[in-house]
Amino acid sequence: AYAEMTTGMREEPMEHLKTIFTEQYDEIVLLRDIEFHSMCEHHMLPFFGRAHVAYIPSDKVIGLSKIPRIVDMFARRLQVQERMTQEIADMLEEVLAPRGVAVVVEGSHMCGMMRGVEKEHTRMVTTAMRGEFKSDRDLRNEFMDHLRRPSGGIQ
Repeated sequence: AYAEMTTGMREEPMEHLKTIFTEQYDEIVLLRDIEFHSMCEHHMLPFFGRAHVAYIPSDKVIGLSKIPRIVDMFARRLQVQERMTQEIADMLEEVLAPRGVAVVVEGSHMCGMMRGVEKEHTRMVTTAMRGEFKSDRDLRNEFMDHLRRPSGGIQ
């Protein structure tokens, strides 16, 4: 079971990034509500939740399925949420050289539910903003507005 839950530790990140296209698109590309599960490296207990990943291409776009694969690869390691959030953003920035990258991860941690503070409904939110998402408040707000909309269809 642990071998399966930590497969990301044995994966090469570039294996997931072979489907890159040259495309003239300069607006936000966003995949939201990407479910993940991981293992806390401090307590060896699961944490799980959803990741929201966006980028603004400069001239390269990535295949749709690749972003959830990147999230899964970094999640399937002994991990802390803060590092996982940064690793997802760093990988997209390195491979695509986009104008901006934004990652928001919302996680529920069994180590805070089962032990310690024992709070069942607490969620941790971590962010990583790069490029124009970091420097342009309006763009960052547009990204966050997309996340506030209800899931399940275009509104």
